[in-house]
Order: sequence, then C-alpha cells, then structure tokens
Amino acid sequence: MLYIIPTPIGNLEDITLRALRILKEVSVVLAEDTRTSKRLFDHFGIKTPLRSFHAHNEHAVVERVVDELASGAVMALISDAGTPGISDPGFLLARACMRRGVRVECLPGPTAFVPALVASGLPCDTFHFEGFLPHKKGRQTRLKYLSALPHTFVLYESPFRLIKCLDELIAVCGPERLACVARELSKLHEEVITLPLDELKAHFSKKEVKGEIVVVVAGI
Repeated sequence: MLYIIPTPIGNLEDITLRALRILKEVSVVLAEDTRTSKRLFDHFGIKTPLRSFHAHNEHAVVERVVDELASGAVMALISDAGTPGISDPGFLLARACMRRGVRVECLPGPTAFVPALVASGLPCDTFHFEGFLPHKKGRQTRLKYLSALPHTFVLYESPFRLIKCLDELIAVCGPERLACVARELSKLHEEVITLPLDELKAHFSKKEVKGEIVVVVAGI
C-alpha cells in the first residue's frame, strides 16, 4: 500500500488530521528532501523513518521500492511542499505501483496552483495547468501554444526568473492580457495581484521577489 500525502505549501496548519495519522502509522516515508521533511516531522512529533526519494534518484530506486510494497510494506510518499506528482516526483512510482497491483491512495490536500487560480479572479471553470516551462529548448513553442488558448492557463516559476517570464508572456500575449502573480501562498507575506501583464512587470520590477511563484494568465 502506498499513500501519497500532500504537505503544507507554507502554513503548517494546512496539513490534515488524516495525513498526520497516516504519516505516524506507515513503516517508511519517502521524502523529496529528508532535511525539509524532518522539520515538518519534528513540529508534529512524527517519528517514522524517512527515506530519500527525489527527481535525481527515483529512476534508480523505484523498482526496489515497488518490490518492498508488493511484499507487504506500507509506505507514504511526500514532497517538500504540496501534492507529490504535481511538478514534483511521484508519477513514476504511482505508475509502477499500478502496474504491479500495489494499491495507491492519494489524500486530498495542499497544492499551490489551486488557491492561486481561484484567488486570481480569472475564469477557472476550464483551465490548463502547464507547470514549469522548459528552461531553453521548446520554451517559445510552449509559450506560443499557451497564448492562443481560449481559457486560463497556469504556470509555475522561480522568483529569479519572474521578470523574464513576464517579458516573454508580454511578447506572445500582448501587454494588456490580464494575468495574476501569486507568491508566498499561505505564508505571512502572501501576495496575489491581478493586473495586465505590463503592469505586473512594472510592479514586480520595483522589488526583490521572493517565494515560490504561480502565474495565472487569462485566455484569449
């Protein structure tokens, strides 16, 4: 049995009671960064052993983990923040478990793009989640595709690349396209601002940008 467990994206109160119970009951917790997860575990008094499972080792260890699960182990998978598998490690393990007949259960919980999308005020009845764009090859192709969508689309971006991303969006969508930048969601300095793209660039050019970034852009 594998539990996929979302963890808080900022505010530690956003973890569910069920998630806390399962994290204490399983035999092993697979974690993207054991140091980050240990801080969460220490806060809630969780003593379950942590094992590293991240983007750089998942291809190498996934079959061994599935072998253990198929033999009767009960484990949980967490990422540094949010729901594993959403722009984080998790998909390969979930797929391998399904193929081997290992039961997978994903708990509901935090993920950054949902509060950003809903709080943006942009239409969210239909939307496209893109996640992180390619850094180089294929980036412009994806941006041109996204700019022509009739519905809202959602990106993840680094604070260090936000201005570059806004410049690229202005180039393909036009300066007046409505968009939202959401950062530090659920934290003390949460900021969710919806403006035309050129005004968003002007706003964030005046300050040092920190925190994980979600960019939500209106469709045509």
